[in-house]
Parts: sequence; C-alpha cells; structure tokens
Amino acid sequence: MATAKQIQYRIGQTKKKLAKLNKDLNVTKGKMKTLEGQLKKAKSAEKPKGKKAVPKKKSPAKKK
Repeated sequence: MATAKQIQYRIGQTKKKLAKLNKDLNVTKGKMKTLEGQLKKAKSAEKPKGKKAVPKKKSPAKKK
C-alpha cells in the first residue's frame, strides 16, 4: 500500500508531465498552422495556368 507522501509525489510528477505536454502541444499547434499556411501558398503557386483559346479550324467545303 502506498503512503500519502508517495501518492502526493506521484501526483506532483504527473502534474509536471502534464504541464510539459500541454506546452509541447501548443508549440506543435503553432508549427502546424505555419506549415498549413506554407502548403496553401505552395498549392496556389503550382496551379496550372489556363490554356490559351485556340480558334477552331473551319472544315473544308464539302464537294457536291
């Protein structure tokens, strides 16, 4: 059976771990937003330009 001090110690360690993970999570979210912005810019830069309109050729006159 664990003593009260041991349990308090474990709770303290868990709180520290949680605080560190939350900090890492916020940093990671920021990096994700940055990368998503870069991806959006890259996609818009890669869009193919529209093809130029080529006039249709007239069909040759039919022989009677």
